[in-house]
Amino acid sequence: MRRVDHDDSLPHAFLLLRQAELDGGRLADVRIRDGVVVRVAPVLERLPGEEVLDCEGGAVIPGLCDHHLHLHAMAAARSSVRCGPPRVRTAGELAAALRAAGPEENGWIRGTGYAESVAGDLDAAALDAVRPDVPVRVQHRSGALWVLNSAALAAIGACQAAHPGIERDTAGHPTGRLWRADDWLRDRLALRALPSLAAVGQELLRHGITAVTDATPDLNDAAITSVSDAMARGELPPRVHLLGVRLGASIPPTPGLTIGPYKIVLADSGMLTYPELADQISAAHEAGRPVAVHCVTLEALVLLLAALRDTGTRPGDRIEHAGIVPADLIADLAQLGVRVVTQPGFLPDRGDDFLRDLPVAEHGDLYRCGSLLRAGVPVALSSDAPFGPVDPWAVMAAAASRRTASGRIAGAAERVTFGAALAAYLGSPDDPGGPPRRVAAGSPAGLIVLRMPFAELPGAPSPVRAVLAG
Repeated sequence: MRRVDHDDSLPHAFLLLRQAELDGGRLADVRIRDGVVVRVAPVLERLPGEEVLDCEGGAVIPGLCDHHLHLHAMAAARSSVRCGPPRVRTAGELAAALRAAGPEENGWIRGTGYAESVAGDLDAAALDAVRPDVPVRVQHRSGALWVLNSAALAAIGACQAAHPGIERDTAGHPTGRLWRADDWLRDRLALRALPSLAAVGQELLRHGITAVTDATPDLNDAAITSVSDAMARGELPPRVHLLGVRLGASIPPTPGLTIGPYKIVLADSGMLTYPELADQISAAHEAGRPVAVHCVTLEALVLLLAALRDTGTRPGDRIEHAGIVPADLIADLAQLGVRVVTQPGFLPDRGDDFLRDLPVAEHGDLYRCGSLLRAGVPVALSSDAPFGPVDPWAVMAAAASRRTASGRIAGAAERVTFGAALAAYLGSPDDPGGPPRRVAAGSPAGLIVLRMPFAELPGAPSPVRAVLAG
């Protein structure tokens, strides 16, 4: 068991938590042995050799699970040029950021987080006007699009390439926009080894996250090995559930590393046909795995529900994002028994853009939470980091308030209580949206000690005092 706090204390296996607030009310002492809670009682006597941590009435809860993020993208983003809000909001600020940037070891400049509100639909010509001297690639904040300047297009041979994600003008020339082409692009870049996950591991623990689901599709062996090795070295303390493992593939036998549902991407830039989707779902189910389907648009949701009605569902099938869910489809989700892993943290981050671009009648369809829960659809919250804010407490606050950056409310009926938002982070990695884990005898000691009682948590910034990552 690893204790992470501001004193950088060493691992502990024999610990007594005093005056811990449990279940939002009662005070109790909690005894931990070798990564397991062994006893919970109103008062426990300290045993010889037992370290004591006085919680001073602060809440103690199980460690949080972020049910959808991207570990290596988080690591890469830490050393990339920020090209979108809140740091960059105008075309002038974008130009200044890119001109000030130095190339990576491979000679390229890598930018992230771009949004159209900065300078419209970015393309190669727009980047050439700012930084023509070296290859530049800028990632859209959705993660689905890379924009390359002319030097970068030449470096990867885009004119002669046949990848379907390369956008071309009417004359057949690449515009600089590459959709869903991450693996293809990575193979053509002279990249060094995958970025270290150590800083990401520490960031997750600071927020109280002791388990994550990596939702990156189509993971190759190098990416899986990188995660496994980082966990084995202690650089990535949270447990990791992988969605992108190929059907029939295995993973290294690393404690805490597991295979989750099979990730399928329904991208608006290259939507699967109905037979293709149905075949992929059936193949995953036949291999004994549920599916986790990336589904942001209404068109994707309608296609997915039709396919699931024909193929049948499997326990654990999940919809990633569910960005738009019309009211008349909520009952279908409940009837099919699928769960939803969604990101209300996008609302303060980019909710004003959503409200501007969507018809008013569809504003309530955005990243639903409350209506899904009322209909009996299991809902788990997550960050989609680095494409959304990783801070789970900010995501919970967004689920409760539904406020955009300008203060508008994006779907008042979709608000949930802070307690319900917290519960949506407390499901097990293999049961997102399921019953929230509790601190009880026999439970793992992956716990969070908070600075305050539960009643003071809503709206409190950085409430984590210590993490016991068992």
